[in-house]
Amino acid sequence: MATSLICAGTVSRVSSVLNRDSKQFGKKHLFDGHEETCWNSDQGAIQWVLLEFPQMVKISEVRLQFQGGFASTDCRLEGCGKNEDVFTTLATFYPEDKNSLQISFYFFHFPIHGDPLAHKLKIVFENSTDFFGRIIVYKLDVLGEKL
Repeated sequence: MATSLICAGTVSRVSSVLNRDSKQFGKKHLFDGHEETCWNSDQGAIQWVLLEFPQMVKISEVRLQFQGGFASTDCRLEGCGKNEDVFTTLATFYPEDKNSLQISFYFFHFPIHGDPLAHKLKIVFENSTDFFGRIIVYKLDVLGEKL
């Protein structure tokens, strides 16, 4: 059974934070469980979230909740091993521009290419529905198995 892979030992990084205001819009808000907090990227063409897990994981599902109007409708899931820096594309997916929680299985089902094992996982937001390229994410979770 798939469970959340994000734990206290998971290290996260993001491409940018709006006005560098990490206290109000930082990466910690992706996982805090509060409905009113979010990660808000600064403007730019491509934004991303990088997760480094304490061990290898097998990824089965991604859950995202965007702010409508600040979503990405063209995304890529990339992975690599612990001591690697070259990411391989595991999947591409196409979320909708809406506020509700989107789950890979129900809303943007995507095929995972090859072996979905990774120590590092990068979610790349190729575009934004916002004119300036900002992305706002209220919730992010990755489900699967710890190996």
